[in-house]
Amino acid sequence: MIKNKTIAVVVPCYNEESQIKMVLETMPDFVDRIVVINDCSTDQTENVIKDYISKFQTNSIEINPLTSSVKPNKFNMADIIAQEVQKSENNKFVPSSIFNNNNNNKIVLINHSVNSGKGAGIATGYKWAKDHGIDCTATMDGDGQMDPSELESICNPVINENIDYVKGNRLIHRSSLLVIPKIRFLGNSILSILTKLASGYWKVSDTQTGFTAINLKALNSIRLHKIYKSYGYPNDVLVKLNIAFCSIREVEIKPVYNVGEQSKMKILKVIPTVSWLLIKAFFKRLWIKYLFRDFHPLFLLYNASIILGCGSFIYGYKIISYVMVEQPINQLTILAFMFLFISGFQSFLFAMWMDIQDNEGLIK
Repeated sequence: MIKNKTIAVVVPCYNEESQIKMVLETMPDFVDRIVVINDCSTDQTENVIKDYISKFQTNSIEINPLTSSVKPNKFNMADIIAQEVQKSENNKFVPSSIFNNNNNNKIVLINHSVNSGKGAGIATGYKWAKDHGIDCTATMDGDGQMDPSELESICNPVINENIDYVKGNRLIHRSSLLVIPKIRFLGNSILSILTKLASGYWKVSDTQTGFTAINLKALNSIRLHKIYKSYGYPNDVLVKLNIAFCSIREVEIKPVYNVGEQSKMKILKVIPTVSWLLIKAFFKRLWIKYLFRDFHPLFLLYNASIILGCGSFIYGYKIISYVMVEQPINQLTILAFMFLFISGFQSFLFAMWMDIQDNEGLIK
């Protein structure tokens, strides 16, 4: 615990038999629960974890599942409906079984029955933390690429300053360009730019890190079972948190490589997949946050920029096709292209500026 606040760490893992023991051994003492999500590993990961639990004392403070329910009255129908929706969502998570869910056991092993992806593991761990009322839930990968000594700096803003979500940032570390493989640095930077636009958190970067902490309020504000199931889950979570008006902070962490990990992420495959996810997430945020919940002019400006941009693309294609066949270009075609392109670009810049201003207060 930190200042009488319960701390849990969700550790998703898949085929980490050589690394997971190191992660468990180096976890700081203030952590009350280590919730390991074994995503149907095909190696000895599950047996390594069970062996560790059996050989080492893993008892901690008693943490019981939340059992309180909303008592109906004429003023709290909304709370009752929210409670019923939450109960109905329980069967939408990946089917799993809990190996040792004793109320005072420090390590909780949850085994997925089918391999479902890293994001699905995070969602399962978040659900356990929410169901048990954990005050601060951190996430660390099972491959040992995160320094446990930095966990306290990740959790402190959640505990001490009531920040809803804290994430590490390796890209601002002085050695990031020297340590992070170039292709990963480039891919991370590209996805960070797209995530700024999609999420509305314009001052975040290193959006692919899995070293984070979240409070109970934020866990209750998003649909956990809808978290993207694969490697794009950190980007998806950021969009969901922004729609819910959650505050966020970044803290510097060191990049860790060559500790025995074996990366399973194919960066050239992940970039297009996550980029498409972010495009869809951008429109979702735009419609939910700036039209249905609270109308904002940037909704019109963003959509206008897209329509005008599509129009300029059509005229631009015409101009290029005429040039290719050496045909004369109608001046009206050129004027139409210039008008649509400039108007669309200006609309986009104004919308982006308004977006930055509107979300300034969420960056703490």
